Amino acid sequence: MNQPSYHPARYDTAGVEVHRPVPLAPAPAAPPMPVQPGGIPSVASVVLPDGRVVTGYAVTPAQPEPFVPKPPVSRVAVNIALGGVGFAAVCGGLFLLTAFVAALTAFITQLITLAAVIFGGWIAVQILGTRGHQGGGTTVNIRKAVIKRNRFYG
Repeated sequence: MNQPSYHPARYDTAGVEVHRPVPLAPAPAAPPMPVQPGGIPSVASVVLPDGRVVTGYAVTPAQPEPFVPKPPVSRVAVNIALGGVGFAAVCGGLFLLTAFVAALTAFITQLITLAAVIFGGWIAVQILGTRGHQGGGTTVNIRKAVIKRNRFYG
């Protein structure tokens, strides 16, 4: 029921033109014009044997840059080598420092252990020692004890 109706003008493609792109040929590159340093280049004209005149700029030959010999050893290589030597020296010093710290730690640990043993022994003697009558208990010296009928006669 709700189908679109066919309209011939809507689907008629007879009046449509199709354009296909045509690639353009690249333009020939113009030769670069040499410019002489220091101002306007001079213009030269040459007359050919058949009478034609060719006008153009005079081209001076390019001068190569002067050759500078490089040192046999690169400065970067020397810097890297010196850095490696310095790093090796620092590593040796760090190794010695680490060994010294480990030995010092062991020595301090032994001193602490010795102090704990001595102090602990002194505390044990103070607590368990029998010097004087500090405990508050009764001290009985038994020499000849006689026990008769569950009684103690001393």
